[in-house]
Amino acid sequence: MKRSVIKGTGRFLPSRCVTNDDLSKMMDTNDEWIQQRTGIKTRYWIPEGETVGASDLALEASKKALDKAGWQPEEIDLIIFATLSPDIYFPGAGCFLQTKLGLTDTPALDIRQQCTGFVYAMSTADAYIRSGMYNKILVVGAEVHSTGLDKTTAGRDVSVLFGDGAAAVCVEAVETENNVGVLGSILKADGKYAEKLMLELPASKYPERINEEMLKTGGHFPIMDGTRIFKLAVRKLPEITKEILEQTGLTLDDIDLVIPHQANLRINEAYQKTLGLPSEKVFNNIQKYGNTTAATIPLALDETIEQGLVDTKSSTVLFVALGAGLTWAAMIYRFGE
Repeated sequence: MKRSVIKGTGRFLPSRCVTNDDLSKMMDTNDEWIQQRTGIKTRYWIPEGETVGASDLALEASKKALDKAGWQPEEIDLIIFATLSPDIYFPGAGCFLQTKLGLTDTPALDIRQQCTGFVYAMSTADAYIRSGMYNKILVVGAEVHSTGLDKTTAGRDVSVLFGDGAAAVCVEAVETENNVGVLGSILKADGKYAEKLMLELPASKYPERINEEMLKTGGHFPIMDGTRIFKLAVRKLPEITKEILEQTGLTLDDIDLVIPHQANLRINEAYQKTLGLPSEKVFNNIQKYGNTTAATIPLALDETIEQGLVDTKSSTVLFVALGAGLTWAAMIYRFGE
């Protein structure tokens, strides 16, 4: 049976570390206020004034993943790039990454699912591999949030949350009868909550996608109904976790580590409490990196492997995420061959 197996992972963070105290110089906030509400202490932003896109961060993460997998760029059959912050409006960041890897005809697919982007991308990669269409797929999550945030008091509820970063995984088709690789995935969406977390401008639905009057309204900055999103997350994340366990015939005892999307530490703590999970079974790194959206789960995966929290010969890991759309998703992955 053909299975989708992770052969290598890599992550990359820009060099500029921004503390909560740094933010207090830009807006009316403080370290205690931010930590109490989000758990975040620091985040990484691209160097001020430099031209750096999501594909630039993705390139560095991809090089590390390729090196660990023992792949050459020419071996990649498909690039799947998850991001809400592409280098430019179009074409997608996947095409920019493709040429930066020195490739000329490798297909590139962009996934615009925001916080669930990595799980959607992995599920898509798994489907391509199981179908026999592709054998080696580079899956990337990368974001540059810092250049699109309202760094004033008016935008602080959103701006304190987000960081820049990238992570990549090399997913390969492996013929095996062992129950390894992607064991199952569930993807969901409910568009009635779309306006609870969104970036409106530029927008093709308007006669002018963006103009000076629109800029005055701040529609080019992301907005969020934090209370509503929090309530949805603490309900839907446990629900979909139970669904994916039922689908795969597993229990929480079979899961070695849960890697949830890093949107807010308080959401993850509520999720953990609802499911009765011990702290050692739930990994959080939002304290250091903030919310890097599509990059959070692969970034955390790479870090847990590096720290020895995930055994690449045997660990069973659960990925779970919720974000704008509204979208939410879960996947169970078992290491081994």
